[in-house]
Amino acid sequence: MMRWPAEAIWEQVAPLLPGFTVEVLPELDSTNTELMRRARAGRTEPVLLVAERQTAGRGRLGRAWATGTGDALTFSLGLPLAPADWSGLSLAVGVTVAEALHTGIGLKWPNDLWVDGRKLAGILCETAGNGAADAGRYLVVGIGINLLPRAAEGLSTPPACLQELLPGLDAGAVLGRLARPLVEALQAFERFGFAPFQARFDARDVLRERLVTLSDGTRGTALGVSGAGALLVHTGAGLQAVTSAEVSVRPAA
Repeated sequence: MMRWPAEAIWEQVAPLLPGFTVEVLPELDSTNTELMRRARAGRTEPVLLVAERQTAGRGRLGRAWATGTGDALTFSLGLPLAPADWSGLSLAVGVTVAEALHTGIGLKWPNDLWVDGRKLAGILCETAGNGAADAGRYLVVGIGINLLPRAAEGLSTPPACLQELLPGLDAGAVLGRLARPLVEALQAFERFGFAPFQARFDARDVLRERLVTLSDGTRGTALGVSGAGALLVHTGAGLQAVTSAEVSVRPAA
């Protein structure tokens, strides 16, 4: 039976987020979906929601991502947030997760963590109205991390897993490493935007100086990210700043 450090996490985070709670459920369709349901029903308190098993997890562009008990860590953090600019949010989250876990983790724009050319983890950020009079939103940050080796059916390469870098670290220990740094990073993002994270992202950028192909077929060389978190790609038509959530990027073969 998995042991979760819920009380320790609450003690670390509650001083930063009044009203904060930690919930661990044996099974959910999706932690992001559940917190978005709650937000639409007017429940916008700060919460860390963990699912030991996730049956209908959602990745970027609606991709499915199911997990079994113990083979992955799947959780979502929900909290009210009111940054002046939301640009670069998922990159800031990626930086924070990578830094909290291991120096060998790279970042693939806009929301994946990679190890040796293979996907280790993904991030999905969503927002809903929080019902408050200010201009803020209720932010839900969903994170899924492969802990153990996963099957590679339908994938071009087998996924990476954290066991390769940190043998013996279970889901509870990983969550304990991430909770407070993630909250601190989101609060810093609220105050300062992406700027404090840009150089840190650059240091782990796995696409930089690589030939990439955009989902519309455009090819070019990735040149890092802008101060707003856009991917800069040098193409035959000049420098292109890629920002659309509907654009996927992959290293060219």
